[in-house]
Amino acid sequence: MKIKYRIKRNEEFSKIISKKKCMSSKCYTVFFDTKVMEYSRVGLSVSKKLGNSPERNRIKRQLRMMFIENYDFENMPNDLIVIVKKDYLNNSYADNLSDLEKLIKKVYNK
Repeated sequence: MKIKYRIKRNEEFSKIISKKKCMSSKCYTVFFDTKVMEYSRVGLSVSKKLGNSPERNRIKRQLRMMFIENYDFENMPNDLIVIVKKDYLNNSYADNLSDLEKLIKKVYNK
């Protein structure tokens, strides 16, 4: 995922989360708000409760790949913040991918 498609600043995370528009599944919580730029962006958050730093970095790499493969940054209407839950560790990559796809479809059909 290109850097321009990422949300990295704490102020931007706080702004989107403070709108309190969110949807949840067993593995993720997604906060969303209308995009600020001409393309949408994604922020990833993985808690320290999910493992040590190599484990958290692996989770973030997997999430970035999921978004590269399945998300059109130019045409989607929202910026997203994805927070990973503990159930993520119990599922396979394919299960986590399908859960994320279902959740994003819910966000855009709302």
